[in-house]
Amino acid sequence: MELTPKQRIQLHGFNNLTKSLSFNMYDICYTKTKEEREAYIEYIDEQYNAERLTKILKTVSDIIGAHVLNVAKQDYVPQGASVTVLVSEGPVVEVPTESFEESPGPLPEAVVMALDKSHITVHTYPEYHPNEGISTFRADIDVSTCGEISPLKALNYLIHSFDTDIMTIDYRVRGFTRDINGRKLFIDHDISSIQNYIPEDMKRLYDMIDVNIYQENIFHTKCKLREFDLDNYLFGHTKKEISSEEIEEITKKLHHEMDEIFYGKNINHGSIEENY
Repeated sequence: MELTPKQRIQLHGFNNLTKSLSFNMYDICYTKTKEEREAYIEYIDEQYNAERLTKILKTVSDIIGAHVLNVAKQDYVPQGASVTVLVSEGPVVEVPTESFEESPGPLPEAVVMALDKSHITVHTYPEYHPNEGISTFRADIDVSTCGEISPLKALNYLIHSFDTDIMTIDYRVRGFTRDINGRKLFIDHDISSIQNYIPEDMKRLYDMIDVNIYQENIFHTKCKLREFDLDNYLFGHTKKEISSEEIEEITKKLHHEMDEIFYGKNINHGSIEENY
């Protein structure tokens, strides 16, 4: 497509394309005892309570230039939180040229443009393994927009807002809009990979896999943190306090959990033990 602002296709009415970004992040932790597990979940609930999540979503709204119409938020018992933000279009004088570029979006200091008939949601899911001491925190964020801007411009900020071991990112353009001659347009910007919206310094931290269906305007990227320091995964103590045998066992369990999440399937323990 590669259109400059002056070359932009003239549309018949409003841009009716719906662009949806789903960002799923996972934080993995080893909690040896019931007390550690409860403390971890309490910590996560405090770190990512409804109030903080609301601030994150409002910043996303600022980045994509949206006006917040309504906020619904809830902290759940025993754990978890949800926030839904309904947003509407703000005044647009001219679409910034960077809206069309495959590049990382801004961090909070900048505002890009506006959108319409859109919403942003987040839900959190703290959970734990019943037997093996693994605790996992997942946050699901969905940004759905109509209009010319892509919600991918908010991805950079979202990545920086969470401590993330694994990320699963989906982007899809749905519906169609029409030009002034009635011709349907099923996408209004070039995109080859979600990775192009992630800064280079961040991409160096992760192993990444793309699964894209270009003809259907569906894009999928999975990311797993490359560096592994056990101290970052022990809650309430350090690896200096445990034996070498425990270090090996815990490391295998954490890698196993991360691999299953990353590949999206249950993996036999014996098939991965030799890798670590």
